[in-house]
Amino acid sequence: MVTDHELREILDADTVAVVGCSTTPGKAAHDIPAYLQNHGYRVIPVNPFTDEILGETAYDSLADVPDDADIDIVDVFRPSEEAGDIAAAAVERHESVGDVRSVWLQLGITNEDAKQRVQESGLEYVQDKCMKVEHGRLVR
Repeated sequence: MVTDHELREILDADTVAVVGCSTTPGKAAHDIPAYLQNHGYRVIPVNPFTDEILGETAYDSLADVPDDADIDIVDVFRPSEEAGDIAAAAVERHESVGDVRSVWLQLGITNEDAKQRVQESGLEYVQDKCMKVEHGRLVR
């Protein structure tokens, strides 16, 4: 269980790579990144089906995000069964580039393999929590 103090530390970030970011207003995977962007975060969309979301270049995968992007949080809006592979990509990026600090699985998304993989790497891990809700509750 992540404490409020730990969540505040995770949310004290600059850049969030949003895996599964959506082009469709009204979907959580669009509106939550828009909220984060409006609250000062740089949002890097990761979506292989578009070139741009929220005025930012979208990348096909986490590995395609430029090394100088300085990602703090990898925020996941993909099904739970995909979270293990996304966590592995986040850990790999942390080990090769050195910039990922946290992996955050949005509300309703859980994956024990992802949790184990991320925690073993020493990165911070949150699952089944909405980043917008926690930001509004703890940071505003």
